[in-house]
Amino acid sequence: MKRIFAAAVLATAAAFSSPTSAGADDVTIGVSLAQDDNPFYIGILKGARARAEELGWKVISVSANEDKQKQINGVQDLVARGVKGVLISPIDATGVNAAYDAAAAAHIPIISVGRGSASPNQTLHVAMDEKGVGRDIGAWTAKALNGKGKVAFLGGPAGAPTFRNLWEGYSEAISKSPGIEVVFRNDGPLTRERGVKQAEDVMVAHPDIAAIYCPNDDVALGAQQAVMAAGKKGQILVTGMNGVPPALRAMKDGALSMTVELNPVQWGRLGVDVLAGYLKGEKYQQQVFIKHVIIDQSNVDDVLKKMQAG
Repeated sequence: MKRIFAAAVLATAAAFSSPTSAGADDVTIGVSLAQDDNPFYIGILKGARARAEELGWKVISVSANEDKQKQINGVQDLVARGVKGVLISPIDATGVNAAYDAAAAAHIPIISVGRGSASPNQTLHVAMDEKGVGRDIGAWTAKALNGKGKVAFLGGPAGAPTFRNLWEGYSEAISKSPGIEVVFRNDGPLTRERGVKQAEDVMVAHPDIAAIYCPNDDVALGAQQAVMAAGKKGQILVTGMNGVPPALRAMKDGALSMTVELNPVQWGRLGVDVLAGYLKGEKYQQQVFIKHVIIDQSNVDDVLKKMQAG
């Protein structure tokens, strides 16, 4: 089974440049996302649509808005409409298994993008190196705090392996600095409102909190909003993940401390390329990794310039 990573797939994207490269004409694929108003998922859909258009494919998208049953129903609808494949970012590792079952029963490949599934019917998983990302955020935080201080860890939805892996990597990294203590840890939805509320709770319970880890940029933007309202801008590190434009602008203003660029547009493109390869009969490892980059004050200007140029 050949080893394929994101860079290799993107580098060979031209190999899938014809509409019939997957061995079928008039191909329609489905995309099922956890949310439709999250910049990260908006980026994934944008990339998937753009790559599909290059292949001559059509895309039908459905959004779950963090409702498991709605996601299951959406995928079942895609299957009923005869799509050739499904890209899905599952809300939960097990809670939407019925969606994977529906695709498998119809002999339709279903590829997880971003979050993964524990379903045996998951065809492939286009993923990030979750523990590696967690380790990099933890190592960055430890260095920025000079190895000491109290930190709060706002995890993602309970039950999602992605966020368990991020925690394992993060805790592994900060455990190398005995002076750092995790004084608050909580799982929850990936919303800005939650970031505001929990950051407020953390600052009340721990006035000397030094850093707040957030599972995505939406939560981080909420947390930094609370930090600024408390008059503690620059006193508390707030870290995010995904590298969406609003987070980069907040970092430029000094409100957000760090994020991780996962490039959701390229993630969507990669998902389509992997699906195209699979339909052609290409063999992949179960996980295909996308590259990640730490963004902080040292490189945010360069990232913003590239974004504006693009």
